[in-house]
Amino acid sequence: MADNGQLPAQKSSQADVDAFLRRVAAIPGARPAGGKRGRLMFAMDATASREPSWDRACQLQGEMFEQTAALGGLDVSLVYYRGFRECQASPWVANSAELLRRMTAVRCHAGQTQLGRVLSHCQKQTRQEKVNALVFVGDSFEEDIDDVAHRAGELGLLGVPVFVFHEGADPIAKRAFQTVARLTGGAYCPFDASSAQQLRDLLSAVAVFAAGGRVALETFSRGRGESVRLLTSQVGRPGGGA
Repeated sequence: MADNGQLPAQKSSQADVDAFLRRVAAIPGARPAGGKRGRLMFAMDATASREPSWDRACQLQGEMFEQTAALGGLDVSLVYYRGFRECQASPWVANSAELLRRMTAVRCHAGQTQLGRVLSHCQKQTRQEKVNALVFVGDSFEEDIDDVAHRAGELGLLGVPVFVFHEGADPIAKRAFQTVARLTGGAYCPFDASSAQQLRDLLSAVAVFAAGGRVALETFSRGRGESVRLLTSQVGRPGGGA
């Protein structure tokens, strides 16, 4: 992976979380029309730089899937890239155990980032059947920003928000990830090992929201942390979701 100059790792500030929640709250919150199941694409950078934190990340992501299993309204496709132009996507899966099995089988291989391919794949999928949201977890960015921004803009026109969770503090990745989130109407949120509970709650909230809309999110928020309660209080406000 490229060495872009290391900055001290930073825990997500409350301002970061609040900004993230405002972006999530602005997304239409109604359950998919006709009672269709929500669809959430979950994409991961599986290149070598993420190997030290991979097991922990898989645990957090697995807990997110478990949070939505009881809703019975969410299909998830797992996408990851690694190695020499390897970019894999699973079928759409409703069973959280099956999804977790697929995710824990992935191992990191050295290679360059391929976020642009992930965005193009999401475009293709949502043209076939609506994808409600794309979650991406990564730590670096080594692509042409103009090309990736163009793909992100096209995805934004299709109404698919991208929620980017940035591990570490690479400044080039930060700028690129913020651009992708902005152009798709999604949100950017940094995280590190010290904000594991916060990441778990936010990932779960996005997944629950994609699956069941505002009502499901309200139920989920009971007894949760302040960040999730704040999200719930903002969904449905004028200028926000339905």
